[in-house]
Amino acid sequence: MTLAEKLRLLREEEGRARGLGRALSKADVARLMQSELEAGVSAAYLSQLESGARVHLTARTRVLLANFYKVHPGYLVDDGEPGQPPMEGERGSADALVEWLRAHAQHFQGDQLVAKVLTELSARAEPRRYFQALERLLALPAAELERLIEADFCVDTDPT
Repeated sequence: MTLAEKLRLLREEEGRARGLGRALSKADVARLMQSELEAGVSAAYLSQLESGARVHLTARTRVLLANFYKVHPGYLVDDGEPGQPPMEGERGSADALVEWLRAHAQHFQGDQLVAKVLTELSARAEPRRYFQALERLLALPAAELERLIEADFCVDTDPT
């Protein structure tokens, strides 16, 4: 995912999180950053970032946007192409997974279960192992998986 895509997604999620039922506009973001953080960036600069006209953030802007959207500053970078190995000097895939888990736990604050699981996974020494275990569980026949969920894991199926 590119930085531009991430910024658009964050504006959409922030608007919904604030109960607007729509994405925040770039002008909303600029105004809210100024009022909430007493610092910010212009709507025009946000537009350049989201259009891809600018592809890098200054350290100050990265921190401001991360604070506003409540994400880790490391989230506000372009991801490599899928399947592309990390470039020299970039973090390895294990660190990237931990960072991804932390950032997405923030995105799911409205769903306590998902946010908690992502946060817990990010704190584990080898979170990828848990994905391997989940992959094996999901490969089970549906009836067997349901039996495990209801009996062994004692999941409360009542949504209220």
